[in-house]
Amino acid sequence: MAQLDTRAKLEILADAAKYDASCASSGSVKRTSRDGKGIGSTDSGMGICHAYAPDGRCISLLKILLTNSCIFDCHYCINRKSSNVRRARFTTDEVVRLTLSFYRRNYIEGLFLSSGIIGSSNYTMEQIVEVARSLREDHEFRGYIHLKTIPDADPELIHQAGLHADRISINVELPTASGLKRLAPEKSQDRIEDAMAGMSDAILDTADAKKHYRSAPRFAPAGQSTQMIVGADAATDRDIVSRAAGLYGSFNLKRVYYSAFSPIPDASAVLPLQRPPLMREHRLYQSDWLMRFYGFKPGEVADAADDNGMMRLDIDPKLAWALKFRGAFPVDVNTGPREMLLRVPGLGTRAVDKIVAARRGRRLTLADIGRLTVSLAKVRPFLIASDWRPVALADKADLQLPKPAAKQMELFG
Repeated sequence: MAQLDTRAKLEILADAAKYDASCASSGSVKRTSRDGKGIGSTDSGMGICHAYAPDGRCISLLKILLTNSCIFDCHYCINRKSSNVRRARFTTDEVVRLTLSFYRRNYIEGLFLSSGIIGSSNYTMEQIVEVARSLREDHEFRGYIHLKTIPDADPELIHQAGLHADRISINVELPTASGLKRLAPEKSQDRIEDAMAGMSDAILDTADAKKHYRSAPRFAPAGQSTQMIVGADAATDRDIVSRAAGLYGSFNLKRVYYSAFSPIPDASAVLPLQRPPLMREHRLYQSDWLMRFYGFKPGEVADAADDNGMMRLDIDPKLAWALKFRGAFPVDVNTGPREMLLRVPGLGTRAVDKIVAARRGRRLTLADIGRLTVSLAKVRPFLIASDWRPVALADKADLQLPKPAAKQMELFG
């Protein structure tokens, strides 16, 4: 490991970080270096493309691991102790220099840093915090920093991470406690949730202090997020939606990310042989969106699942829910409440807001709705307009559903 140069380490540790999906940066505090001091800037409310491409395209965050060595042996992890992979480790100074160098070349806008566990959880967390501290204090780096923290580490170290980072991630790893115990026996759901609760309390306390004291320090201003691996255990989509809703409610999370399990070399016999379809991950993100932006309760989103607790792959959860509860439709665009318009398949939040604003001045026709949405064919069966009334969905038992796209066969499959 000591013989590897920085470029070789970067190749290994950037590739090892690709399995971590929770690296969004929206909601960070605006910082600039226009006063001639410091380096870097961020702009609150703006998302960043987070892909780290080996050929240098579309890089915004330097997304790396401090090391892919680990003392834990989680079955699903490519970097587990028993995995036969090439190992590498950065020093804290190397990560700092790489971040500043990439920023000065206009490759990135910030850093996403995670790590395997080396030595102990506390030692590893100290190294992660030192990177962020050095960037902020020694180099006045004002770009975005996202740190993946270690729940087993001392709470004071996790608190220090929040003082330097814009966002903190604490992964719950798997949707159920039984799945975590089976596939990651060295990790504890109670310790993970205790760390998330401590971070949530600190974020709320600091936000309250900022209202009263201008000098109060910033603390993880972009909040905290988490990630769940989908398809490594027997958890259904209904289980996952319920777990995500509980996390949002208990810890005030900004995002729950989903990562479809990917089979790894020399995999444990307890893991499934095939990865779940990526469409399953996509449907879970859509379900998450329904809870966060469309007013659906967790139980209502779960109702969109089939009898086995799984989201349909051929249609999105919103349409699946509408077809299960046809009696709630059609909705009159001229008189229907906003919360019901948000449940119409094919209408997004912006389209609904435009409809509510436009109907104050006149009655809307189907053509008006067509100008406000990109999918008129999808919304027609669920809406009433001044010149349009569909056949009641309850009378359309043979309502045609969109057919799944044809799948290209593999030539050498």
